[in-house]
Amino acid sequence: MQTMEIIPRTTAERRRDTLRRLSSERDIWVSTAHPDHGPHQVPLWFLWDGQAAWMCTSADSATARNALKEPRVRLALPDAFDVVLLQGEAKCCPAREVAKDAADAFAGKFGWDPRREKAPFLYLRVAPRTVRAWRGVPELRGRVVMRAGTWLG
Repeated sequence: MQTMEIIPRTTAERRRDTLRRLSSERDIWVSTAHPDHGPHQVPLWFLWDGQAAWMCTSADSATARNALKEPRVRLALPDAFDVVLLQGEAKCCPAREVAKDAADAFAGKFGWDPRREKAPFLYLRVAPRTVRAWRGVPELRGRVVMRAGTWLG
């Protein structure tokens, strides 16, 4: 196995890199929990609007049911080396009632508009309260780049 030298980034560099990834990536892991059934995790498409992540799922999915009962969620970009974890509360909105600008942006990014589906869909909007970002052990210290909804650095 080849090892890579990791030069630790400053908090400002981690914030910049995190925002770049949130703006450009397609998939995010969404973790919810049910009081009786425990944790549930799925990958979903997402849109970053500069303040929050928007995901959409079937209104009868376990993710939707869990988020409606327990809105605290965790999100993770799919990279085990360049880790980005977000934590916040999901605000849930039926697809036909979601803000037009958010739904239009989501449809524009993915070429799919849940508002046009026969089956009901639910948007989840998560404005993170905490964001952690790190690359390997050298960056574990200082991995928090957002605390209480405020970016650090």
